[in-house]
Order: sequence, then structure tokens, then C-alpha cells
Amino acid sequence: MAEAQALADREPSEKEIRLVIGASSAGTIFEWYDFFIYGTLAYILKDAFYATDNETLGLLLVWSTFAVGFAFRPLGAILFGFLGDRLGRKYTFLVTVTLMGIATAGVGLIPTIDTIGVAAPIIVILLRVIQGLALGGEYGGAAIYVAEHAPPEKRGFYTSFIQASVAGGFVLSIIVVLACRALIPADAFADWGWRVPFLLSIALLAISLWMRLKLSESPVFQAMKAAGETSGNPFVESLTYPGNPKRLFVALFGITGILTTIWYTGFFSAMSFLRGPMHVADLTVELVLLVSGLVVMSFYVVVGKWSDRIGRKQPIIIGAALTLVLLFPLFWLMGSFANPGLSAAAERAPVVITGPECRTDPFAELFQRDQTDCGKILETLTASGVAYRLEPGDTLAITAGGRPVAIAPVWLTDGVARKKGLQEGLAAYGFDFSKQEPSLAGVIGIIGVLLGLGMLSALTYGSVAALLSEMFPPRIRYSSMSIPYHIGAGYLGGFLPLIAGVIVARTGDIYAGLWYTWGVVAFGLAVAWWGLPGGPPRDFADE
Repeated sequence: MAEAQALADREPSEKEIRLVIGASSAGTIFEWYDFFIYGTLAYILKDAFYATDNETLGLLLVWSTFAVGFAFRPLGAILFGFLGDRLGRKYTFLVTVTLMGIATAGVGLIPTIDTIGVAAPIIVILLRVIQGLALGGEYGGAAIYVAEHAPPEKRGFYTSFIQASVAGGFVLSIIVVLACRALIPADAFADWGWRVPFLLSIALLAISLWMRLKLSESPVFQAMKAAGETSGNPFVESLTYPGNPKRLFVALFGITGILTTIWYTGFFSAMSFLRGPMHVADLTVELVLLVSGLVVMSFYVVVGKWSDRIGRKQPIIIGAALTLVLLFPLFWLMGSFANPGLSAAAERAPVVITGPECRTDPFAELFQRDQTDCGKILETLTASGVAYRLEPGDTLAITAGGRPVAIAPVWLTDGVARKKGLQEGLAAYGFDFSKQEPSLAGVIGIIGVLLGLGMLSALTYGSVAALLSEMFPPRIRYSSMSIPYHIGAGYLGGFLPLIAGVIVARTGDIYAGLWYTWGVVAFGLAVAWWGLPGGPPRDFADE
């Protein structure tokens, strides 16, 4: 094959390989740094860019804006995939990382809604669109660039550093937030200090560009271009190349659907779960995530190297199957470690709600619909992390352990008073809504659960860059792997916080959002079992 011959004719030195891996990983760190900065600061961004006192609605609006950017990733994959297959890998992902840096830093410069009104969220959305387009070309370019420099027997190992960089971006974001909290007073951080982590993207951009400008073009692309074998229309050819429709389907659901939902759930949903319904102190959440993230980075490299020996399919199948078995138990266990008093109180004094029209409408305020009185109570209970059971009745009432909780009339008109009154009323029955500082054993337990979730992610993600590169022919590789990857990451994964949040808001069960992940992984496991090639790793071969 031309690919193998290109590597044989020009095998990179170890120094060149280190530069290739480092420069390629920089964009991936960028991508996930932004993701976690945005998610970590969501509770501040909802107040900065959206005018609502409804805590649940504010967060859902933040997730909606977040999802808009992800929705544009497939379009970016088509655009930059076309450029990457036609013009080259290096210059295409120079453009994508520049756009990402500008868009991320731009969020830190936007005036708040109190200053410029509705223009504030509109500008945020536009920046998220730009970033979504750039991200659509970033991962494919980085993964392919490393894969096309790597000898076949080390492809899984070398490309696993791209996946490790996902956790690296997460770790970097936590370090930056912790540093900002240490240097900036809490009130000032909420007022203007939250902008600093976004503005630091300028420094990340400068470093990334400096590294990438030192790179040469992929030897595989150089060989194709010299031989006149580049594709005339990579997008069309990706859809029509023999066998490619099946490969695209498998890449979308059997690879990306699995990895993206597990990753987002294991890290991002875990962070939201601890910070939100479990009421764990912000500093504690960030520290346990930092420690677990540092350890988890190594898991991706181990799995990538392992896949060079046993093949790419087996780790993904094992990881997906274990996720179906362990996902709910791991989150239940994390809840018991994080806030044991809340779990114990819910068992000792179960909360029961009776009344007419007991249903929630999380977007009622946004669309100027009336939320029912019972719906307001349910929404506040869910935001407070309190599980409840509904029973039919003509009169609105709350009981805890069979004993009544008095409902003040002001609760039905004032959300702040409702939250304070409900929490005070339930506190009498053992519910603890104060900021939690888990014991040392609890902290170790939470870290252990996060490491378990990290291992599930590593099994389903560590070998993916190598696998996707091997699945598609070199002439249309950038387009063919980017399109399904970013449809999956953009829609199945990017909408996960919003979808899971709506499910929780509708059901009142803080664990119900996990069913979305479970369903996507279950379908993906069936597709992967059917469609992924087994056996030792092998390069793409024309059919």
C-alpha cells in the first residue's frame, strides 16, 4: 500500500514523533479545556448571560447554548474534512486551532446581559457556532496526523496520547479554576474573575500555533499528492466509496456513540452531580476531579498500547458491556460517599407529593407558560437533590416519612422563598442541604468511583484514533472519520447535558438522566459487536 510505503521511505525520528504527538495533542487539550471551563462555570454563566431566577431553567439555557456549538460540529467536519483531504492535514488543523482559540477567548470578553441585554446570549451562541465548526475539523486532523506518522505496530500507543489529552484538557481546566479561586476573592470571581480562564485561551493558542508551525506535512498525504491520488470530492466519495456507508454507520454508533456518552457522563455528569444535587463544596469537587483526572490520563495510554497487541475491537466491547452493568451502581455509590445524610434521610423519611397537575415543565418560564403549583414544588425538590414519590390527590400536600411538611403560600410565587422553606422544612426530618465536606473515607470513595468511570472511558476511547484511521482509505480519511465522529460527539454527546437535565427535571429522579447514556451505549454495543473488525490491528485494504 502507498501508506505503508510512505512510512517505510520516510520513518520519522523519535524527536519528530514527540513533536507530532505534542503539537497534535495541543488542540485536543484546547477542545476539552473549553468544555470543562464552560461546564465548571455554568452556574456563573447562567447569571451572566440569561435573565432568570429559575435555577433549573438557567442551567438548561446554558446547556442549550452549549449544545448549539456541538450541533455545528458535523458541518465543520464536512468543511475541514474536505480541506484536509484536498489541501493537507497540517494547514487545515492550523486553521481549526486558531478559530477555537479566538472563539474561546471571546466568551471572556462578552458584556453581561445586564449591560447589553439580549445581545449577550446571542453573541455567546455565535461564538459557540464558530467553535463548533472549528472542532469539527480538529480531532480528525490531529488523530490522522499522528496515525500517519506512526509505524503500524505502535499506532495505538502513539495515538492514545490524543485521547489522554482529553483528560489533560480537563485537568488543565481544574488547575486554572483552582488557581483563579485562590488568587481572586469569591465575590470578585463571580463578578469578573470567571472571565480569566476563558482569556487564558489566548496563551494556549499561541503555544499550539508555535508547535504546529514547526511540523511538516503527513508523509502519507505527501505520497498521495505526489502520486496524484488525492480525492476530487472527499465528501461525496466518503458516502459512495465501496463499503464506506457501513463503516460510517459503525463509526457513528458502534464507536463514537459509545465513547462520547460514556466520557461525558463519567466526567462532566459526575461533576454536575457532585456540585448540584449532592451539595459537595466546590473546592472539594475540583480537587477530587483533579486527582482522578491526573490518574485517568495514563489509562488511555495503557489501553491504546494494549490494543496494538489484541486489536481495537476487544477493549471497546469490554468497556461498553461493563458500562451497562456498572453505570447506575457507580453513581449510586458516589452519591452515598458524597452525601450519605441525604441518602439516609430519603430512605428513613421518604418524600411523597400529592396534588392536582403534578408535572414539571422546565421551560415554562422561557415560553411564558404557567407552571402548576405542584410543578413548582417538584422542580425545587429535584434541584435540591431530593427524591420523591407522586400519589394522586385533590389537594397539594407534602409529607416526609408520613408526616406533613407545611406549605407556605409565598412558596407558590417566590422561587427563592420556596427553596429556602422546603429545605428548612425537610431539614427537620434529617435532610442536609448544607455544603458537604465528605470524610477522608468518603473522598477516597468518590475518587475510586471516578477512576472506575475513567477506566470505562479509557476502554472505549483509548484506541479510537488508531481504529478510525485504519477503517478508512487514506484519500478520504479526514472526511470519513471526522463526519461520523462529530455527528456522534455533536449530537449524541453534546446534547447529553441538556437531555439528561430535562429527563431529571421531568422525572424528579436525579439518576434518571443516566438512562440516556445506557440506551446509547446498549445500541452502540450491538453495532460494535456486529460491525467492528476483530483480530490484530490492520491497515485499511481496498475492497
